[in-house]
Amino acid sequence: MSKYLSNKYKNLENISQENAEIFKSNNPFPFICFKDFFDKSYLDEVLTDFPDLAVQKKTNEFNTPTDKKKFATNQEFEFPSKISDLLNFLNSFKFLNFLQKLTGVKETLIPDPYFHGGGLHEIKRGGFLKIHSDFNYHPLLKLDRRLNLLVYLNKNWQEDYGGHLELWNKDMTRCEKKISPIFNSVVIFKTDDTSYHGHPEPIQCPEDITRKSIALYYYSNGRPIEERNSKMTFHSTIYRNRKNSSEKIETKVPEFKKLFGKIYLRKKTDI
Repeated sequence: MSKYLSNKYKNLENISQENAEIFKSNNPFPFICFKDFFDKSYLDEVLTDFPDLAVQKKTNEFNTPTDKKKFATNQEFEFPSKISDLLNFLNSFKFLNFLQKLTGVKETLIPDPYFHGGGLHEIKRGGFLKIHSDFNYHPLLKLDRRLNLLVYLNKNWQEDYGGHLELWNKDMTRCEKKISPIFNSVVIFKTDDTSYHGHPEPIQCPEDITRKSIALYYYSNGRPIEERNSKMTFHSTIYRNRKNSSEKIETKVPEFKKLFGKIYLRKKTDI
């Protein structure tokens, strides 16, 4: 692990023990942000390898009322070598063990080799991602989504560019925390039906600068009953309107209710 982590974070065992209570007690839901987490020289190489997603043939482009000027790819065979190396490390047993102890998740954490919804993300000037809670079930692995990990790769990111990760409370009345997407910051947070987050305002960076990040999601076979929604349903991303804002976001989302075995009923639900 010596080539990956900065000197401050090389002992992941100690880091997990020292920060487990901080993670658990943070509001509006369990999260933590580590600054200068990776070895700087190593992460510089990762940034150099980061492709221009807007010109990638198999990149997903989003231009909707909820996602705009966002580009993403989760095709592992397209990842350059340094990025693939980092992804392998973040999905390794040692790092999973660190996440398990840091976050207090009791069920065994499982990485996603498909990087479904994750991988490389890039957002251009004017882009945004409205406040939402994440899809809660992996359609291929049939597992519950438990944790998000974001690695930010934005050097010299100015405060007035915006693009801060916002964490909102359950009733969507206020933003409890804003995290700047500066280079070598890592954010880890629990994800459930009310872990509302996003960067809802259009970013104001210059045209030749983009907001770059790497996203990994971690799963488990089942989750505590208190973290399940009352209808015991699986759903895609749920976007929410911020209270006292003029935005009008459609709040009906596809939802899948388990009947038995691997049979699911697809329906719409109001949030």
